[in-house]
Formats: sequence, structure tokens, C-alpha cells
Amino acid sequence: MKDIKLIVTDMDGTFLNSQYEVSPDFPQIYQELKKRNILFVPASGRQMPGITQYFTEIENEIGFIAENGGYVIYKNEELFADKLDHQFIVEIIKTIREIPGARAVLSAKKKAYYESEDEAFVNYFTRYYTENQKVDDLTLEVDDDAFKIAIYHPEGSEKNIYPYLKHFENENLEVVVSGKYWVDIMNRNINKGKALEIIQKKLNILPSETMAFGDYMNDIEMLKNSKFSYAMQNAHPFVKENATYSALTNDDFGVVSIIRDYLKL
Repeated sequence: MKDIKLIVTDMDGTFLNSQYEVSPDFPQIYQELKKRNILFVPASGRQMPGITQYFTEIENEIGFIAENGGYVIYKNEELFADKLDHQFIVEIIKTIREIPGARAVLSAKKKAYYESEDEAFVNYFTRYYTENQKVDDLTLEVDDDAFKIAIYHPEGSEKNIYPYLKHFENENLEVVVSGKYWVDIMNRNINKGKALEIIQKKLNILPSETMAFGDYMNDIEMLKNSKFSYAMQNAHPFVKENATYSALTNDDFGVVSIIRDYLKL
């Protein structure tokens, strides 16, 4: 395996276990990555504070891809920040309101906004979107730059959300199944793969020097932009088809296990 210069990993279902915990071995592994000048980059559909909370001690040393590629930071420097047009937000929110059981989150730079009164949903989504605010109406403009709309359905996203929203792909938007219960809508060409490319170009790192880990459809472009691409054993079957290698499940901390093997620790 050629010398790796960058390791990028999805968070939920990949780097974190089912209890949303980081492997206790990661701090030691990270120190070895740092010694060898290997950049570590968490990449998630979460908002930025929902990712950085896991890396407070090393936040200014690493890169972050948030909002499925809509927001990219490297060593506290903003490299990219997307903005969703308000007209699209209005159309999408009105459509979501017609889908039985669906709930929407408008994820923006300062906060994530929601209008739902569903307490169970609010308790669930706020663990991913730690900076949040309830508003009366998501179609009214907020003083914030929105990156994406995340849509949740308790009975699953592929059957209960995606079919109702896929027509927005005709309006220059990305509609992606980002988890078992989630669909994300962003501007066209916003994805983790493009975000990874931004970091690779800035640091002159090639895909052949990149290792990536993922478990769901929103990870596919990122995996394709990395020569050493790993699907978790718990990954969606389509993700496994698009990865070159396999890693143990997230509950077995498969990401840390592969990195440890690579570092020969």
C-alpha cells in the first residue's frame, strides 16, 4: 500500500459505534497519524458542531467535512461553504409537509432550524444537530446561510421519503438517501467526494494517497475519490459494491482497526 497522506471517514454507522462513541484507542492512533503527517478528516451529514464535539482537543489540527460536503474546514480555515436558494427551501418544505410522518430540518451555518412539535423527533435529531432552534415556519427566511434540508421518517427513508422528493433532482439539486431514516437535499454537485477533492487540491494530495471509510449512499462519491476505499460490514449493499475493501462493523470500531493495521501498531 502506497504511503497514505489523508484518511477521511464518515461518522454515524462508520467511525462511531451504535452508542455514538469514539473508539477508546483513537487518541493513541491519532498521535501516530500526526507523527507521520497523515491528515485525519471526519466527513458527515451532520452540522459542523455535531462533528467537532468529538474532536475538541485536536479540532485546530485536522479537517472537517460537514453537511454532506456543503461546509469544509481545514485547521479552522473555511475552505468552502455552500448556500441553498430560499426559493428551493420553500418548495421543498411545502412538499415535505404533504408526506405523512416526515419531519424536516433546515441545516444552516449558525444553527439547524425545525418547526416540528414532535418531541420524540426533536430529542432524536438534536443529538446530530447540537446547535438548533425551533421556528414557527421553515418557509420564512432566516438570517443564516442554509446548506441543506435533512428529512427524517421513522419507518425508513428509501421508501417513505425519497420517492416523494426525487423530482427535485430535475431542479439542479442533489437528493440523497443519507441514512436508514434520512434523506438530504443540497445543491447539485454538493457531496462528500467534491468536498474531499477541495481538501486534496489544497494540500496537493492524490486519491491514490487517500484512504476512505463509509456505510451509506452519501459516502459513495467520497469512496470513489479514494484509492483505498472501505465499506463497513454494516454498510448498505450498494456502498459495498462501490468500495474496494471491507472493514469490520462500526460496533467493532472497524475504522480504527484498519488504520492500526496500516500503521502496523
